[in-house]
Amino acid sequence: MNKARLATVWLDGCSGCHMSFLDMDERLIELAALVDLVYSPLVDTKEFPEGVDVVLVEGAVSTEHDLEKIRSVRKRSKILVSLGDCAVTANVPSIRNRFPVEAVEHRAYIENAQFNQQVPREAVPRLLPKSRPVHEFVKVDVFVPGCPPSADTIYFVLTELLAGRKPDLIDKTRFGA
Repeated sequence: MNKARLATVWLDGCSGCHMSFLDMDERLIELAALVDLVYSPLVDTKEFPEGVDVVLVEGAVSTEHDLEKIRSVRKRSKILVSLGDCAVTANVPSIRNRFPVEAVEHRAYIENAQFNQQVPREAVPRLLPKSRPVHEFVKVDVFVPGCPPSADTIYFVLTELLAGRKPDLIDKTRFGA
């Protein structure tokens, strides 16, 4: 039996959605029989591979690196799932949107730094003018709100997609819970 190729991606978020993914506990063993986890912050793969069947994307698009990554992920994936409120609405990362990038950088790297007070220009991705949800940059196939979505919801979404069905989330999710 050919296993589906599953990936998870972490953009600008807290990793709570990945923690919920891990909260599936023993069901992860059931999923392992159906999927190969080919990319994730949970594994050591460095480059997003071609031919991913399902990708769960956590977090908002907030930096130039996030934007490059989500575009590459979309090109290489069949089904893209926007997982959690940050990916769906930009949620907490968007709190900075009312301030100019320069003010955010000044606050973070000058005002709040005790040593080496300077805005980094190397090794730290440049902020985009605003943090935005994933669907503003690429096509999203399934939206799964929640902060974070429960392990039960994530398991339901994955098993439905792996069975070839689009998950009906009407009574399974809500924003912020």
